[in-house]
Formats: sequence, C-alpha cells, structure tokens
Amino acid sequence: MNKFKVFGVLAVVLVFSLVLAGCGDRTATVDDDYKLVLRLSHVFNPAEQLSKSMDLVAERIYERTNGAIEIQTFPQAQLPAYKEGVEQVVRGANFISVEDPSFIGDYVPDMKALYAPMMYESFEEYTTLTQTDLVKDMIARAEESGIKILTLDYIYGFRNIITREPVRTPADLSGKQIRVPGTDLYINTLNNMGAIANPLPWGETLSAVQQGVVDGLEGSEFTNIGNRVYETGATHVGLSRHILGTCGVYINIDVWNGIPENYRNIIEEEFLKGAVEGTQILSDNHAAVVAELESHGVQFHEVDGAAFRARLAPMYAETAGMTPGVFEAVFAELDAMRQ
Repeated sequence: MNKFKVFGVLAVVLVFSLVLAGCGDRTATVDDDYKLVLRLSHVFNPAEQLSKSMDLVAERIYERTNGAIEIQTFPQAQLPAYKEGVEQVVRGANFISVEDPSFIGDYVPDMKALYAPMMYESFEEYTTLTQTDLVKDMIARAEESGIKILTLDYIYGFRNIITREPVRTPADLSGKQIRVPGTDLYINTLNNMGAIANPLPWGETLSAVQQGVVDGLEGSEFTNIGNRVYETGATHVGLSRHILGTCGVYINIDVWNGIPENYRNIIEEEFLKGAVEGTQILSDNHAAVVAELESHGVQFHEVDGAAFRARLAPMYAETAGMTPGVFEAVFAELDAMRQ
C-alpha cells in the first residue's frame, strides 16, 4: 500500500472517529420552543446510496434535536435542483441544496476547478483535497456569497459513458447524442470527448434513451443499478471515469446563523458522518454492483484514457473570475498526495 493510500485510510478513520467522539449521546437540551423545517432537494433515486444517506442524516438530526430541526427530503428533483436549487439557497429560503461543487462555481468560480474532468484517481484523493487550505479558502468565499457549505464530501462514484454500442475512443462517440445534466461543465466535457451533449432533464432521460432520442447517457454504476438504466437497451459502459461524482450540502448563511448553535453543531456533525459512511458503503459495495449489472447483460469496456484526456485539455484553462493558476494549484495538491 503506497503512502497516499495509507494516508487516505487513516484520514477517513480519524475523521470518522472525531465525528463519533463529537456526537456521543449529545442531544439538544435548550431552545425547547424552537422549531425549523428545512426542505432538502436532490436529483437522486431513492434506491441510490446518496438518497439513503440524506434520509438517514435527516432522521438523526430530528432525533438528536428532539424534533427542533426537521429536514424533509425530496429526491428526484421533486423540488428545484441543480442551478435552481442553489438559487433557492442564495435567495434565503429554508432550503438545503445537494449538488456538485460546479454549481457553486456561479458564485465562487474557483470551485469549478474541483470538478474538472479526469482529475481524480480515487475517492480518497477528492476527500483529502477538500481538507486543504486551498479548498477551505473557497468555502470561506462561498459564505461571502451567502452560501454555507456544510460538507463537500458526498460521493456517488465515477461517471462513465453508458450507451447501446461500445465506446472505447473519441471516434466511437462521434455523432452520438449523450444525455448530460444541464451545466456547462457536463456539456463541454462530453462535447470535448467527441459526443453531442444533450442536456435533458433527468425525468425525461430513461425514456429518451429507450426511444432512441439520445444514444446514451453518462453516470456511475450506482446510478445505473439504482435506476435500472440497463433496461433501456444501453448495456455498454465505457469506463471513461471522466468525472468523479460528488455533492456538497448547501444552506443559506443567514438561515444557518439563525439556528441556535447547539443545533448547528448537531447538523454539521451528522452531515459529515453521513458522508464518511456513504463513501465507505460505496467502496464496499462497488464490486457487487458491477457483478449485478453484468448479470443483467451490462458489458464494461476500458477506454483510451490518453486520447480522451488530450481532447479535454482545453477544460483545464481558467475562465472568467477564476484565480490565475488555480488548476495548477489543485493538480499540485493531487501530485503531492500521489508521491
């Protein structure tokens, strides 16, 4: 086991131990008349681990605050999600948005550098990066824009290309329409990889694949199994690992500051604990999920990573508002971990 892997495992164990030590049996004992209902929105299917983690975190917070903090969870974009969900947070709604860090890039442009394509080799690299001073500075700037980041560490797996025909090279994607979330990051990533990105709402995606409106989509093994994507006829997975799927948990800073401190402590502890637990569950279950997908006829293919990375090179350039050298700083942190 190399130095980074040892460090990553120890870091996860340490964080988890600190969380448990901080939680203990501590429940809220003051502000008995205080009551706050928060609505939490995300796009994940109830069968997916991230959705299960959010439900469990909400239950624990409710119990530990003696019902003072009630978080109502709404999966599958039943409430505003993606960009619109973050806008709800910024506007000051009693709302928690669970989205990838690129959506915070509209307010802190440097956050886009955390979600660039083909950047990470493991879950641990990302979780370790979020604890660096580089990322802590981005988190502080988000608060100046009205966004309190409770955690950035919810992971739902590496995203791959899921299609009807095998994809191994950029040429295999030529002319193929691939469904992506409606953000510039995903659109530009798939376009640069050689596809035609089609930003459909998730609710329309599976029927669009099944009917041939699009040739496929991109997503993780956990998205595939949770939504039974293989039933659409898209049974080939090109292991591009083009994006590590991660989510942060965001709440309006004024709403946050209005919550009594003892409740804030509980909320932070439980969201952090849920992230650590969820990542471990994904790591433990990945092989079983792949085996189950294969039992449904899904075939996995390695891709020409060097060819795809070469096409993605323009996406490592700063855009308007980003700090000059931010990509170099992120890659320097990751290179140091890999030594």
